[in-house]
Amino acid sequence: MSSRPMILILLGAPGAGKGTYSKPLMEKYQVPQISTGDMFRSHLKNGTPQGVEAKGYMDAGGLVPDSLVIRMVEERIGQADCQPGFILDGFPRTVAQADALGELLAGKGLRVRCAVNLDVDRETLMKRLTGRRMCRGCDKGNFNIFTLPSQVEGICDYCGGELYQRDDDREEVIVKRLETYQNQTQPLIEYYKGKGLLENIVSDGNIPAMLQRIIGIIESRA
Repeated sequence: MSSRPMILILLGAPGAGKGTYSKPLMEKYQVPQISTGDMFRSHLKNGTPQGVEAKGYMDAGGLVPDSLVIRMVEERIGQADCQPGFILDGFPRTVAQADALGELLAGKGLRVRCAVNLDVDRETLMKRLTGRRMCRGCDKGNFNIFTLPSQVEGICDYCGGELYQRDDDREEVIVKRLETYQNQTQPLIEYYKGKGLLENIVSDGNIPAMLQRIIGIIESRA
């Protein structure tokens, strides 16, 4: 493996499995996963100047501007655990953010190793998201009425708690989330393809095989 930091971007629609593959990749390469959602929550919880600024935009119903997001990313990747590299999940979301990220990395003598797009058909995405059921009583209960149902409908196998559907997993919300992805984030596929960094993987639901394909891509580009 190269000594160059392992900087990976995971692309894919909501429900494509970015989080599923991030966890074993983090363990294998000993690098952190960076998501804007986690960063926002951390800054808001700690009341940092960036968190206060972001809260102002969110409370007003607006989007956090790219300039603020980039400042948060720059601060995060400057921390010690990011020295071996990092996995970007959910960022960049737009071409403008991708441009800003490229400039930020170049200024530090870094560059993206590859951008892996998890290609999942719409029908599968809808089943994964609308079929998801969470447990109110424990954090182990994560089921799917189509692909991983509980033994007793509506009841958690682990603690016997009630299973429920999150508001953002309802069909009308999912349709809007996928439309937003299509309009804003899908262009990133062409962006990174044009830079010779894109690797497209069609998901067949075989997680171990998919993981090995992603690892093979990462190491072939070292």
